[in-house]
Amino acid sequence: MTGPTNAPSEQPGGGVPAAAPPVGATSGAPAEYPPASPAGRGMFGIQGSGDTSGFGGLVRRRASVAGSERPYGGYFDEVCDALEEAYPAFADAIEKVIVDRGELTLHIRPERIAEVCRVMRDDESLRFELCSSVSGVDYLGADERRLHVVYQLTSMTYRRRVRLEAAVSAEDPHLPSVTAVYPTADWQERETYDMFGVIFDGHPALTRILMPDDWEGHPQRKDYPLGGVPVEYKGAEIPPPDKRRSYQ
Repeated sequence: MTGPTNAPSEQPGGGVPAAAPPVGATSGAPAEYPPASPAGRGMFGIQGSGDTSGFGGLVRRRASVAGSERPYGGYFDEVCDALEEAYPAFADAIEKVIVDRGELTLHIRPERIAEVCRVMRDDESLRFELCSSVSGVDYLGADERRLHVVYQLTSMTYRRRVRLEAAVSAEDPHLPSVTAVYPTADWQERETYDMFGVIFDGHPALTRILMPDDWEGHPQRKDYPLGGVPVEYKGAEIPPPDKRRSYQ
């Protein structure tokens, strides 16, 4: 069985195929933007017959976002102490520290993220040389700064891991690019921009990387419409989500 394909439209009279305009990317498509639902209820914010997930009645407990108290345990105190000593703006840059499920997360003021990453990489007591991932999360209805960008850092020298997290609003989704510090963040920031609409100021070429260049909207935002392009296989076609049967 062949993999999924998107059939391009052909130019009149044959020749090189021309890209077809995306279908289902805007609110004028068959799937309109769903009405907002309370955070933690349902799966995709859909109400009524549009819920094809079967999770319309799901109610999720909202995790606590309060900062953790010292001592954090393990090497976490050493990392925070080293960062505070090496970075004079520590008190202004660090919004809170979360230790949960054996993982350390430092919540950073958006405008300070590149500075913090540079210190995390260069300080002799930290040496977080690798940024293995830059990704996005949408906390629609749960946080006024609903778009969070998450950076996974690894110290190859000390065999340690830490997570940095910066939050921006959908109305002003800007924060500095960290590509000058971690070149691996180049395509990862492009993917986060493409899927969530976060704008990384200073990125060398912030263009879409997954969706077509003329695509409208950002598909992994939670208020993005569920309609879309049918997935075509050899001898079969999977309809877009808004055309599938709904579960009551």
